Amino acid sequence: MAVNRTPYLKRCRALDIEPAVLGINKKSKRNPKRSNRKVSEYGLQLREKQKAKFIYGVLEKPFRNYYEKANKMKGMTGLNLMVMLETRLDNVIFLLGFARTRREARQIVGHKDVLVNGKCVNIPSYQVKAGDKVEIKEKKKNAKHYRAENGTLAATAGRAVPEWLESDRENLVGTVKQLPTREMITVPVNEMLIVELYSK
Repeated sequence: MAVNRTPYLKRCRALDIEPAVLGINKKSKRNPKRSNRKVSEYGLQLREKQKAKFIYGVLEKPFRNYYEKANKMKGMTGLNLMVMLETRLDNVIFLLGFARTRREARQIVGHKDVLVNGKCVNIPSYQVKAGDKVEIKEKKKNAKHYRAENGTLAATAGRAVPEWLESDRENLVGTVKQLPTREMITVPVNEMLIVELYSK
């Protein structure tokens, strides 16, 4: 399986993304190089696609498949694409606060720690639906990975949970209240530029 091993901070600088979007509290000590060179329309479109791929941890071929599926669905292609990316199981685990980063969330899912509606799911790209109950397996809930010394959820307690999700961090259980609207998705990506790129 292909893995993107690009250093986080280096990629964040290149794409002009705050590391906090990825769940990383570090800041780059290097000053970003400001270029006076004008970026072409294609360059802007490509950068938005690269941003979305990097933030959600999706490689090129699966990302293209997401776009083609979104294009066949009713409604706006860009919104459909963002909703599909946002409702990936690994992203939901991250947003619920059960993992520090999306990459860590993907590992948690892959290690079969997650139940969706009582059934074990180990596919990070699994699409959750409204009403789904997502939780960490009972026998894994007391692992050091999830609990700090004082019994609280490790490292992510201060992070806000989006309004389309409901999280019981003490019991490591979450519920998908509804599918997100565009206003509920806080990822700094202009999906219309991605649609324009693929429409050529």
